[in-house]
Order: sequence, then C-alpha cells, then structure tokens
Amino acid sequence: MIVEPALVWQQPRLWLPQATSFGGHPQLHVMSGDRRHPLRPPKPTGTCYARFIPWLGQVLSFVAVDVERDLPLYHRWMNDPRVEAIWGDGGDLERHRRDLEERTADPHVLPLIGYADDVPFGYFEVYWAKENRLGPHYAAADFDRGWHVAIGEEAFRGKAWITAWLPSLMHFIFLDDIRTQRIVGEPKASHAQQIRNLDRAGFAKIKHIDFPHKRALLVMLLRERFFADRLWAPEAASPSEGSGRA
Repeated sequence: MIVEPALVWQQPRLWLPQATSFGGHPQLHVMSGDRRHPLRPPKPTGTCYARFIPWLGQVLSFVAVDVERDLPLYHRWMNDPRVEAIWGDGGDLERHRRDLEERTADPHVLPLIGYADDVPFGYFEVYWAKENRLGPHYAAADFDRGWHVAIGEEAFRGKAWITAWLPSLMHFIFLDDIRTQRIVGEPKASHAQQIRNLDRAGFAKIKHIDFPHKRALLVMLLRERFFADRLWAPEAASPSEGSGRA
C-alpha cells in the first residue's frame, strides 16, 4: 500500500472532531451589503481541531469561543501591553464582552481559543475574506480565508510554539472547507518578525495595503504549497514573540 502524505493530511476526520463531510457546505450566494458571497455554514461549537504536536509532547486544539467562559481570559489578554500594542483593543470588561458577542454572532468570523492540552494560551480569529475589510483590496475568491492571532500567555511565545500553532491553524482552515485554496493575512507592514515567520511558513508577499488604522502587507498561502511542501511540520523557524495580529 502506498500512502501519499499530502492526501492523508487533507482528511478532515483525522483532526476535526465535528467533520461530517469532505465537500463543504452547499453553495447559495447571498449579499452582505455590497458583497456577494456564498452563504456561510453554521459555525461549530466546542473543539474544532485537535492535533498531537510531537516536539511539544502535547495536544494543541482550537475551541470555539464561549463568551461567558472565555471573557475573563480575553479581557486579560487584550490588556496585556504586548498584545495591546499590536491589536489596540485594550479596554474594560464590558467593551470586551461586546467584542466577543459581536464576533460570535457574525457569520463571517469564527473566534477560537487555542489550548495546549488543557491550558488556554491565545485568541484566534478565522474569517471569510470576501466579507472582511480585506476583501475589497484584492481579487478575493469565494472561499479565501484569513486569520488573526493574539498569544496571551508569555510562556507560549517562542519558536517551539509558533511552529506548532501556526501550521496547525493553517491546517484547520484548509480542512474546514475543501474549497478554500488560499489563506490570506494582513500583518502590520512594520512587524518584521511576524512577516519573517509567515515567510518561513510558506506565505507569499503580495502587496501593501493602507487601512485607516495601519499600513499592512497582504500575504497569501496556497493549499498546493502547504500540502506539497509538508508545511504542517516546519523544520525550522526563528524565535517569535507571537503576540501580533496577522
């Protein structure tokens, strides 16, 4: 028997506890304001992805946000000076409650908490690019997806961790809908360390974008590149602070 790794690693049922099909949600196009896009599937609850990381000896997982459970963590992380310097989302508890409630209600955003075994360490967002602020700035395809991250716990920053959560998050995105062929990001153009990490993770640099709040670099990762080059297990990456938004 011959096993092709790039095909095995595209089998959702091995890593997505709630995977029910390989084809994705049926297509029905709708309008959100002036954006025409596919109707997005209902968002999952509970554990969305789990993977054993050999070099850490721990299971890394992404769990859908529960506002009441996760609000204290999110509030503390967003007020961490290193996170707030990049995200600019510091504030009081009620502001953060509103933020999480809006994101969990928004069909184009999936907010997640990253866990190492049973320890929460960071906040992640996965979004459909066409409905996002990024969509008008490039030729967004129907199933392009982007992401943001804030690593809230100091002990989970650095090389060993970014080489675990970054490819695992990309793996989850590609598995969640087989029609997603590209993952995009919009790191701050001046965030040199984050851009180096993304470069090593297979992201191509596309162009600079000027948002009202920042100058960003559009980066893009192709499904073909991720699986053909086996980027789910990067061999080397430099240390990273891992607290920025990408």
